This record gives sequence, structure tokens and C-alpha cells, in this order.
Amino acid sequence: MSYPSAPPPGYDDRNPLHPPPHGGYAGGYPTGHPGAYPQPPPYGGGYPQPGGYPQPVPAMPTFPMSFGDSYGSGGTEGTEAFSSGDWDNKKVRHAFIRKVYSIISVQLLVTVGIIAIFTFVTPVSSFVRRNVAVYYVSYAVFLVTYLVLVCCEGPRRRFPWNIILLSVFTLAMGFMTGTISSMYSTKAVLLAMIITTIVAMIVTIFCFQTKVDFTSCAGLFCVLGIVVMVTGIITAIVLSFKYVYWLHMLYAAIGAIVFTLFLAYDTQLVLGNRKHTISPEEYVYGALKIYTDIVYIFTFLLQIIGSRD
Repeated sequence: MSYPSAPPPGYDDRNPLHPPPHGGYAGGYPTGHPGAYPQPPPYGGGYPQPGGYPQPVPAMPTFPMSFGDSYGSGGTEGTEAFSSGDWDNKKVRHAFIRKVYSIISVQLLVTVGIIAIFTFVTPVSSFVRRNVAVYYVSYAVFLVTYLVLVCCEGPRRRFPWNIILLSVFTLAMGFMTGTISSMYSTKAVLLAMIITTIVAMIVTIFCFQTKVDFTSCAGLFCVLGIVVMVTGIITAIVLSFKYVYWLHMLYAAIGAIVFTLFLAYDTQLVLGNRKHTISPEEYVYGALKIYTDIVYIFTFLLQIIGSRD
């Protein structure tokens, strides 16, 4: 829209904020009122709205819809409000990450302690080897607590039930892993622990540095989980009739690779700044997923490099 560079004829510029009505004042001011502006018309009429550029409207502050470190390109990154919200959410995410990895550290310490007892204490390892039913009991407890924590949001978020269930789950999985470790040589167990530690550290550092978003491939990871499950069922059926070494090693290799990818996926869910992320309220769920991935990597590596006593 263009605006004239000079006022229309008959317009008195002593008050430029009040332009004349449509058509202007013919012949200047009305007679009988020399030196004065015309009186406004009665109520209901009025002058047209003053022209000029529209008044600036203050921008509405933008709030992130997720607890990530990146909010897309549509935010007003130069405003003070955005910077404050950005830092607040970073603090929330960093506190969440510290809480998750603190829980994982305690879980892994408990699991390593149980594995050490089952591996180095001869009476315990001998008892477990003679009573295989102990393994199945621990597996049942592990499976029930895992399903409750994964499928039921209430117990998973409500204190102290979430800590109690997570503790029972950790003890059951540690007991189950210790039972498996007692079937292998001490050298194989230590080597599997070392390799698992290296793999977990490399994957974590890689997820901190890489721009590859594993969380955007949720469908692929679902397919990989189905592949591992089907392969495990087939392997268990075949090995129950006859032990086939290459099939056992193939299943262990597939499981180790897939759960390493799962570890990368779950780590990025915890770290945030990706397509999908975990809410800061789900610290139990985040610790559960990463801990399970690490333990499964250990058990599959133990099957690959270990030799039965």
C-alpha cells in the first residue's frame, strides 16, 4: 500500500494526526469558526481510522513442546525468554541423565557382585549347576517385574513402588545372569565383562557425538526385536533335541549385534535432542532399558567367547 508524499488540498497540517474526512474540507474551515478545527460529528459517525503503518504487535513467547535441547528452527532464538527456557530445560535433561546413569551404576554393581559370587564361590556355583530350576524361578521373577515396569505407567512413576519393583527386577536379573555365568569358565566371564564394558562406553560416547538419529528408526528396531525373538525360539527348539554349535553361535552373534543397536537407541532416548525422547519423569524406565541392553550384550558375548566347563 502506497502513501501520498504531501497532504491533500485544503488540509491544515497543524495537526497531522487528524486527517480530513473523505473528500477534505471544501474551502478550508467552516464559516463562523475562523481559526478553529471543525467539531466532530455526532456519535455514531466519526472520522475514518487514521492511516499509516500498522502498529507493531509484541511476539508471543515460544515454549518447547518436548524436553530436548533443540526446538526446531521456528523459535525466537534471539529473545531472552527463549534462552532462559532453553537453559531451564537443559538443566532438567542433565539432572535426568545423571539420575538415570546413577541408577544404572548401582544396578551394574549389584549384578557384578552377584556374578562374582556365582563364579568364584564354588559351593554356590555347584548348587546352581545341580538345581537348574533356580534359573527358571529367577527368570520368571525377572519377566513379571519387567512387564509391570514397562507396561504399567502408574507403578513405574509412583514412589516407592517404582524403586521396589526396580530393585526386585535388578536382583532377579542379576541372579539369572549369575546362574548363566556359573556355567562358563572364569576366564570367559571376565573377558565378556571387559568387552561389554568397552562396547557400552563406545556406544555411549558415540551417541553423545553423532548426528545420526537412531530414534527415527523405531520401526526398524521393532523388526530387529522380532528377528531376535523368532531366532531365539527356533534355536531353543532345535537345541532341545540336538546341540548345533553353529546355530548357537549364530543366534548369539545376532543377539549381541541387535542389543548393541538397542543400546544406542535407548541411550539416545535418554539423552534427548532427537526425534523421540523420554520424559524426565521416566528415569526408572530409562535406567531399566539401558541396564537390560547391557546385561543382554554380556550374556550373548559370554555364549560366543565362553567354553562350558
